Amino acid sequence: MMFRDKYSKRDLSDQPEIPPPKYEPEHKTFPSGYRIALDASSDFPPLSSSGEPPCFDADEHSPVFIGSALMTDHTVHPCKIAPRLVPACRVPYGGVELAHYGRYDLLPFDSATMEWVTTSRGRTPYGREPVQGGMEENGSLYHAIGVVDGVRVPGKTGVHLGGCNVAFGGSEHSISHNYEIL
Repeated sequence: MMFRDKYSKRDLSDQPEIPPPKYEPEHKTFPSGYRIALDASSDFPPLSSSGEPPCFDADEHSPVFIGSALMTDHTVHPCKIAPRLVPACRVPYGGVELAHYGRYDLLPFDSATMEWVTTSRGRTPYGREPVQGGMEENGSLYHAIGVVDGVRVPGKTGVHLGGCNVAFGGSEHSISHNYEIL
């Protein structure tokens, strides 16, 4: 049987078969970063695991982290995780700050490999690759931070959203200009 390279049309039948790379379970990479699985009954991980918080609540002392909430079989939404709240996971969804009791994944922020970049209207800044935080029927969702009443709040962004949506003070706030994307 003759096999051909679809680009150069050269005969590959006499080439040795190259096995795929060996799987090494101790070395995992994730396209959207290392995540810590949690739910409403989980103890919050120590700072050595969670990393430094990218935000603080309105009191300027309570840490707020970024994460992804598993909403249904087909949707995952970027969220804020505030350990002082019960439950800690809050999702901007349907016009409200939705308390999420199910599974969510904390994304430890690593300033050596991640950065927040200012953007507007759901756009990805040129030359940047955003960290995907979820998906829904309308498209991919990315981690974002918007400012509400002077407070930096983690949330979600996507082209189809036309901006950044954050959960704060019981409501979902939409910010179309000058928010940050991870």
